[in-house]
Amino acid sequence: MLSRHTGVIHGRFQVLHNDHMAYLLAGKAECEHLVVGITNPDPSLTAKDDSDPERSDPRANPLSFYQRLLLIKCALVEAGLTESDFSITPLPINFPEHYPAYVPMQATFFLTIYDEWGRRKKEYFQSLGVQTKVLWERTPQSKGLSGQHIRKAMAAGQPWEHLVPESTTVLCKAWGLPERLRAEGGRM
Repeated sequence: MLSRHTGVIHGRFQVLHNDHMAYLLAGKAECEHLVVGITNPDPSLTAKDDSDPERSDPRANPLSFYQRLLLIKCALVEAGLTESDFSITPLPINFPEHYPAYVPMQATFFLTIYDEWGRRKKEYFQSLGVQTKVLWERTPQSKGLSGQHIRKAMAAGQPWEHLVPESTTVLCKAWGLPERLRAEGGRM
């Protein structure tokens, strides 16, 4: 039986991949309704953080908030969820004082920890007094896929489609993302 009615989970999802899906579905298994917060929703709501300085680099954020919303929505439905099972919203992760404007603060906030950045986010959540659940904590070496890995594969013309949900492949190709990343010289 589910012990939590609403959960909040977050990520940049630049590009949504299969490990993101495992994370999202693990969060959904813990609650009736999952609120997915997309971090770095726009440049004005993105701040540098020494624990993960590259996450705010525009080259590491090639997709708009809306594109990421579509990736997540399509992939979650493709995975068998209904649209009533989840919501998607911006979440300016570097600005905890803004969270109440975007997500339900009475929800359980889910996260995973791989490094100092994950610990920093846990501190943000705890500073607000929200209920927090770490889904798993692993070493950086055992993290698995990353958006950077997918973007680099796209830029290099290497296979990447097997690392993402089918709907992500379709949308990224429709948007010309692999070609755009190749044209930018693989800088990310």
